[in-house]
Amino acid sequence: MAAAPEFHLPLAAADLLRDGGPGRYVVQEVLAARDVPPALAAFRAAFRARGALAVLQHFDCVYSVLHHFRSAGAAVKEDALELMMHVVSHHSNELPTILSDSGLSHADRAAHLNALKMNCYLLTGLMDAFEMETCKNSCLEADPGRKSRKNHAKTSGSLWEEEREKLLRLLTQLLQLDLRQLWGGLAVEEEFVSLMTGSCYRILENPSIGLQRYRVTREAVTHLLAAALIHCDHMFSATLKITQMLQHFEHVAPVFAQAVSLWAKEYGLKSLVGELLREIGQKCPQDLAREASGVKGYATFISELAEQIPALVLSNMSVLLPHLDGESYTMRNAILAAMAEVLVQVLNGDQLEESARGTRDKFLDMLQAHVCDVHSFVRSRVLQLFTRIVQCKALPLTQFQSVVSLAVGRLKDKSVLVVKNAIQLLAAFLSNNPFSSKLSWTDLNEPLKKEVQKLKEMRDRSRPTAVPVIPPEEEWEAMLPEVRAATQQLFQPLQEEEEEVLEVEETVERTVEQITGLLKKLHYKSAARLTQKALCRFQGKEPFIGPGEENEEATILDVLKRLYTGSCPGENSEDPPRDSSSDEIAEVVQEEQPQTELVKQEMLVHYLQDAYNFSVKITEALNLISKMMYENSVSVVQEAIEFFVTVSQFGVPQALLGVRRMLPLIWSKEPGIKEAVLNAYRQLYLSSSEDSERAKAQALVHSLSLIMVDASLGTIQCLEEIISEFVQKDEIKPAVTQLLWERFTEKSPCSSLERRAAVMLLGMMARGKPEIIGSNLDILVTMGLSEKACEDYRLPQEVCNVISKLAGNPKPALEKNSAPFRLPQNHMLFGCLSETVSKGFAQPSSHWIPFMEAAVTLIYQLAEGAEEICADILHVCSQQALEKLQEADEQKADAGDSPHRVSDGSGSLSTFLLLHLVALVGQVALQQVAYLEVSVSAELRRRRLLKEEKTKKQADTSSKKRPQSTGNETTMEEELGLVGATADDTEAELIRSICEAELLDGKHLFFAFVPLVLKICNNPGLYSDSALSAAAALTLGKLCMISSEFCDSHLRLLFTMMEKSTLPDVRSNLIIAAGDLAIRFPNLVEPWTSHLYARLRDPCPSVRQTAGLVMTHLILKDMVKVKGQVSEMATLLIDPEEAIVTVAQNFFGELANKGNAVYNLLPDIISHLSDPNSGIEEESFHTIMRHLFSYITKDKQTESLVEKLCQRFRTARTERQYRDLSHCLALLPVSERGLHKLQDNYDCFADKLQDPAVYNCFQTVLARFRRAGIKPETKALAEELEQKLSASHNRGLDSTETCQDGSQTPMPAPAKRKPIGSSRRQPLSPANTDNDFVTPPSRTLRNHKRAQKRPPRKKAIITFSSDEENNSEDELLAELREEETPTKTTPITRSSARRRR
Repeated sequence: MAAAPEFHLPLAAADLLRDGGPGRYVVQEVLAARDVPPALAAFRAAFRARGALAVLQHFDCVYSVLHHFRSAGAAVKEDALELMMHVVSHHSNELPTILSDSGLSHADRAAHLNALKMNCYLLTGLMDAFEMETCKNSCLEADPGRKSRKNHAKTSGSLWEEEREKLLRLLTQLLQLDLRQLWGGLAVEEEFVSLMTGSCYRILENPSIGLQRYRVTREAVTHLLAAALIHCDHMFSATLKITQMLQHFEHVAPVFAQAVSLWAKEYGLKSLVGELLREIGQKCPQDLAREASGVKGYATFISELAEQIPALVLSNMSVLLPHLDGESYTMRNAILAAMAEVLVQVLNGDQLEESARGTRDKFLDMLQAHVCDVHSFVRSRVLQLFTRIVQCKALPLTQFQSVVSLAVGRLKDKSVLVVKNAIQLLAAFLSNNPFSSKLSWTDLNEPLKKEVQKLKEMRDRSRPTAVPVIPPEEEWEAMLPEVRAATQQLFQPLQEEEEEVLEVEETVERTVEQITGLLKKLHYKSAARLTQKALCRFQGKEPFIGPGEENEEATILDVLKRLYTGSCPGENSEDPPRDSSSDEIAEVVQEEQPQTELVKQEMLVHYLQDAYNFSVKITEALNLISKMMYENSVSVVQEAIEFFVTVSQFGVPQALLGVRRMLPLIWSKEPGIKEAVLNAYRQLYLSSSEDSERAKAQALVHSLSLIMVDASLGTIQCLEEIISEFVQKDEIKPAVTQLLWERFTEKSPCSSLERRAAVMLLGMMARGKPEIIGSNLDILVTMGLSEKACEDYRLPQEVCNVISKLAGNPKPALEKNSAPFRLPQNHMLFGCLSETVSKGFAQPSSHWIPFMEAAVTLIYQLAEGAEEICADILHVCSQQALEKLQEADEQKADAGDSPHRVSDGSGSLSTFLLLHLVALVGQVALQQVAYLEVSVSAELRRRRLLKEEKTKKQADTSSKKRPQSTGNETTMEEELGLVGATADDTEAELIRSICEAELLDGKHLFFAFVPLVLKICNNPGLYSDSALSAAAALTLGKLCMISSEFCDSHLRLLFTMMEKSTLPDVRSNLIIAAGDLAIRFPNLVEPWTSHLYARLRDPCPSVRQTAGLVMTHLILKDMVKVKGQVSEMATLLIDPEEAIVTVAQNFFGELANKGNAVYNLLPDIISHLSDPNSGIEEESFHTIMRHLFSYITKDKQTESLVEKLCQRFRTARTERQYRDLSHCLALLPVSERGLHKLQDNYDCFADKLQDPAVYNCFQTVLARFRRAGIKPETKALAEELEQKLSASHNRGLDSTETCQDGSQTPMPAPAKRKPIGSSRRQPLSPANTDNDFVTPPSRTLRNHKRAQKRPPRKKAIITFSSDEENNSEDELLAELREEETPTKTTPITRSSARRRR
């Protein structure tokens, strides 16, 4: 009988179809698809009869299934899989018995080996085919355009999904057998192991394997590979395969990390970890830098492996360290992350051995070094790792200060991500600091000084005091009698028991040490005997030199003296002499106690010093982080806000400044930032640790009251927005409201400051829920405006502000045409207000004017007939002033003029009375205008709309009754439309006519006070009080708001005062007034615009800041021209005052949002600021330009500016202008097209390159261009330009002539044009002459004269919408015709002079 052919595992399935040689198995026939099912049935029958060996005759039928797998039906494929699973399972169960049979013949062993290889080959082949089909179908499912294949994928792969884990467990069970017996006791054939494990690796290639639903599959694969590693010597192959898969399949990294950790922990395969890490470590860093996908797999594997088995990674870390110096930042991140995990999980704690401490410190040093890595991702990652280390309390205290310093330094990093993680690290340091729950460096400074002083005293006490004081000579004199007596005993006969055994040392030095030691221990006799012996042995050698034996005693004493006095100074400082030998042990015990206390004190001082240094660093970080709250990055702002919340909880005093600084962010347009602010205040103030609701309310009210102490109006408004948000969300409990009312009504004892804060908080809450105030209005009036109000007007002022919240209806859209909320004229509120204002008028108080302004505003907001109430107040107050004046006239002869009175020769009046009167007039005038323009105008419109709606309803009703429309109806509808279109203009004209014709005519009450205001303004010498002058100036501005005619006639006075007044308050008030007038009467103020800009150079910082704010609003609202004068705003960027610089930065930031505004203005600003007459230093010019050029971000703008700046070189006159222009060019990020512009305009600046500063700027342009990465084709252009620059620079003055001759472009003479620019500059000088205050002619007249002088020419003018002038014809058309004037006017009454006389 011929031997059965041997089955060799093929490299490819097709190899089995070719004859591989004698004795090898070859597939005889590949069955057709239709013949496969019967063949499978025959195989199944044979299997039942013969068992697993049936495959030897039926291999071809299952092979045919593999051959036709793509076209075969699902039933056939599943049938074949199920059959092979049963066959292999049966064989696996039989093999233990077969392998244990010692009498197994060679033929049977060969048959079983062939059957095993055949069965496993077919089973794994089916598994691979099913897995590939499943993977393909899962990709099709992920494709939205191939939804029709979804059901097919489910049906064909359903059995495989169910049986995959069972099959993997079956193969695991098979590999756990001692299969070497089948190979004659040798190792299992490598091809067979690769066949079994290949299916595992193929399953892991599926991108979906990492999903949670495949967890069981992953575990089965892990155990199968573990069996191969343990029983089949698969280590080397697995290392190579895993490394390859990590490089090509990024998703397998977490799977293999989990598998390797499992193999190391449960199967003891720790050597595999080292092999894998060594294989990765040997990869070339340069190759990894080029292969991004492979690096990600390795990096994820290393970092996740370190999380799971950090101790094993630590033992193999050395093989990975070379990659820390490689170019791949991903690998650096992974290795640093592995170090961090090792530090947290292994090298953590105080009980580490010396070697472990050294390793820990090295790892920490490496991490700290990479905080300054060249790549921002690495810097960011290291900061994240340090955050984890700090949170896990794995950072030694000795490293705290260095890591904190690094984190603070990274706050200035250019990368937003790095800054964000640096803030998080500092917050982690705060939350996990080992020092104290309160980290105020001012609080820590005192205890530190105290403990340092205590340590110094303890050290002083521990030093012996007798030794430094008593010289050694004195000590010798004290010792001499005893030493002499001991020496004399040497010359007496010795007793046997007294025989000394001391011997002289071999050298002089050691003998000297021995003798001095005996003297210090007070062993005088032994010291003398040793000296005697030394004199004999070292005769003639220092210090044993004496006169001889005639006077041996004196010689010994002399040597002892020299030895003792010579050695004491050096020795005493370290080892003071003992008093007696018997007390040595007692002294040691006594000294141990103070030494222990000293060590404890040193540790305490060291601890306090660390805490103090840590607090100082945190305070430094606070200053940096507080400036980041207004960065462009939302995430950085959120981290900064969260950091200040953390800092506040640790009692750092500067934290409150940060908490206040974040308040304006509540207005941010970014929802994330606004929510972060709300969350911050929620954590700081609403999340109280108190138990009862009452205690929580008291804590909240107390905390909010502290914020409002000395808070600005802007801070109060921001806090109001936050509290109203909380109230609307019902986050503030009723107990808080109850406590506030108790404080206000004085039921709960509190200070006046706390009472006022309670009123303010009630007002803030009322914005969210107006009923809080509306339901308790009577209490507010009776308690807040009572007779006690005159004692302190700040409380009634806040009461007025709170009640004014009722005027603003929070839901106007719901009832568009509803009547506004107003109280009747006889309401008690207005009676109390009138009485309080009138009563306080005659009393000097600095708080009366703010209260009066709030009261008048409230009356106009809420009262019916507000003008009558205010007229009565004016009448009563002026009557009081007249009475005081009469009293003063009567007492004038006796008392004389008082320094606190103002006099014009005919009478005198207290300054404060005049001040109150002027302020009252101005406030009533302003509110009257606002009342007419806003309230009356709105009421007229509301009534008109109601009337139109009523008319429309009637028209609709009539049209339903008469469906046939007629011409009359059409006419009526047209008339209605006409009325609707022109009604707004009609009402506006009505209001304007009242302001122009009635409010300041001789019959109105205001007319009586105008001469007084003008007199005070015109006579600053006579009325010298600063407060009175400021109030009069402000009142003049308010009166000018009423009428354009009055404004036009008094603008010269207003601007003269603004320019010439010596009082900063007057100038500031008039700037504000002029800003309002520029909006109300733009045509009148426009000729005076240069005087407004001039205030930007005012010597007083507060005036400059006010002017900056006013001009910001006017320019952004297009109310003034910017051409030629906006450079004055740019000069504020270099102002010494930080607040003014902030105003300028905000202005240009907002201006940059208006399209190309900054770009359009830049040439104008550059020409003005580089002018020699501008007074701007060169360094200051650079600072301004750096800020302005940061807004140039578009490529087209950059290219255009390059060309414009090059052209400007032709008209520049001075070297300073050359340098300024070249510096501006250096600030631009020049692109390829920009470089072409430089090349095209080279002749413009070639002759200026002799200046080193100009040349360096152009070199900077080229260097930045190269850093940005240039294309090969533009490299030649850059090199050519650089050569030309270098040549022109080296030629110097000669190149100027060459360039001019070559370009044929003569330099223009700019001197003729420059005086025009300088004359424009003159109105901006701080001190103007009187001629400057001649009222400029109207715009139309000036334009007409200008047109006569010169012909029109085209010129690019930068204009805002305010520069467009209205046509005079349009103004005429805007006048009301008689038939358009309303026949029925509003019943809202207007005050008149007749009614009050």
